[in-house]
Amino acid sequence: MYFSKMFLPTMREVPAEAEIISHKLMLRAGLIRKLASGIYSFLPLGYRVLKKIKQVVREEMDGIGGQELLMSALLPSESFRESGRWEVFGPEMFRLKDRNDRDFCLGPTHEEIFTLTVKNSLRSYRSLPVILYQIQTKYRDELRPRFGVMRSREFIMKDAYSFDRDEAGLDDSYKKMDRAYRRIFDRLGLEYKVVEADSGAMGGSGSQEFMVISEAGEDGIAYCKTCGYGANEEKAGCLPADDHSDECPEDIIKIHTPNIHTITELTGFLGCDASRMAKTLIYKADGELIAAMVRGDRELNEVKLKNVLGCTELEMADAESVRAVTNADVGFAGPAGLKIRIIADHEVAMGRNFIVGANETDYHLKNINFGRDFSAEVHDIRCISGEDKCPCCGEKITLARGIEVGHIFKLGTRYTEALGCNYIDEEGNERPMVMGCYGIGINRTIAAVIEQHHDENGIIWPMGIAPYHVIIVPVNVLDENVMKVSEEMYRRLAEAGVEVILDDRNERAGVKFMDADLIGIPIRINVGRKAAEGIVEYKPRGGKEALSMTVDEALEKVLSVCKYDR
Repeated sequence: MYFSKMFLPTMREVPAEAEIISHKLMLRAGLIRKLASGIYSFLPLGYRVLKKIKQVVREEMDGIGGQELLMSALLPSESFRESGRWEVFGPEMFRLKDRNDRDFCLGPTHEEIFTLTVKNSLRSYRSLPVILYQIQTKYRDELRPRFGVMRSREFIMKDAYSFDRDEAGLDDSYKKMDRAYRRIFDRLGLEYKVVEADSGAMGGSGSQEFMVISEAGEDGIAYCKTCGYGANEEKAGCLPADDHSDECPEDIIKIHTPNIHTITELTGFLGCDASRMAKTLIYKADGELIAAMVRGDRELNEVKLKNVLGCTELEMADAESVRAVTNADVGFAGPAGLKIRIIADHEVAMGRNFIVGANETDYHLKNINFGRDFSAEVHDIRCISGEDKCPCCGEKITLARGIEVGHIFKLGTRYTEALGCNYIDEEGNERPMVMGCYGIGINRTIAAVIEQHHDENGIIWPMGIAPYHVIIVPVNVLDENVMKVSEEMYRRLAEAGVEVILDDRNERAGVKFMDADLIGIPIRINVGRKAAEGIVEYKPRGGKEALSMTVDEALEKVLSVCKYDR
């Protein structure tokens, strides 16, 4: 491709709307353009990368027996109502009505649709297992679209679904998909961790996320360098620490704490550590008021709490509701005498002599103990911290930020039972199929690659997904020898199947070099004043030095690198 013919609107300045590196570089390098909040168009250079990532995904999905199809993005409401998720998705689901007042949505996901398709097509155990997948656009009305294509309202996803006879079959399909995902992300040149995750609205018995390590990641992950344990912060198990369980329970003391509403204010007022306090937080869970308790120096994990409660909606109670159950202002709730359901973290149950709210405005109680002074259900409901130990081996845990690029779920029979997707076994009995669900965010993966592969000059594409492999830069397009060598190299590379750009613009060499670095082409061939001698410069993107070599040597080098990396 001749650069002068390319539709490549690069930008010199960093767009004000862009917050993270990938968003900045995707805009500056002319990969995408914004249409509306959370909605982007892929321009030619970005679309080439998109297609290459899709191809890597297709090759690995086909390699484990997956069969590609394409479902509609416009979905009727009935299947979502049958599975109970029409309400669960809430405002994130784009909903619309047709001219006959029938409810539809723009597909946020396709579990129900795949289930119905298989239900109406497969009946015999001999047809199982089967893995079906698609690469298709999804729609979710994100509350806060941000970071470019990282969290957008329209995005491209590879979603696959396995249908098996039993849990053993699901385990096998799940392992196949796990290995395929690792191959995909290895081929894309990503550093990632596979971590345990919460299944969320998808449901099922277990799930894992593939998290690309990056400071730009929206998700926190915890992992152990010793035993390999890894989990999303929402899922990471917490071991109780320094619980003071060797202390003897002491007599309760009522303390006057005027206008003290927060843990920080209380520690300052009493001159004690936050670990000696227990927070009592009042929530509404599907409309029912409940209390949740964690130590004063901990943060409550609402995902864990939601899973314990089995609720759909969870929100902090309003001040009026807090007063109704505590007879006190917000900030003075405590477990003693509380007449609602209480969920306490393990550290609260194992600790001794906590300071808690007195359920009376401007008062707290000292030396409150689980079992003696209040009862509660005990669960792990707190967020993991950097001081925590690995729940598997007890060694130090490491916290990091990650970008979720893939997620695999063991769905079991949640959808097949709800939608009546059954098969006939060897003995003629009807049984529900056992499902798995497996997703990769395609455009999010592009952003993740850029987050890990860039420098101060621009993108550094891995060869396998680079929009072009080589860019030839004639330093002076008015020099006959320079252009002759450049065009000859361009022709020979193109004939060999190398994807190559010839920068034929009449621009200064520095401008061309900057553009080549910005768009991240892996190899740059500089053709300059030694062209008449058959000498050019070979410059790998990200390398410090340009190497002088003959034209033939440069061509041989390019072909060897492209063949090895592709």
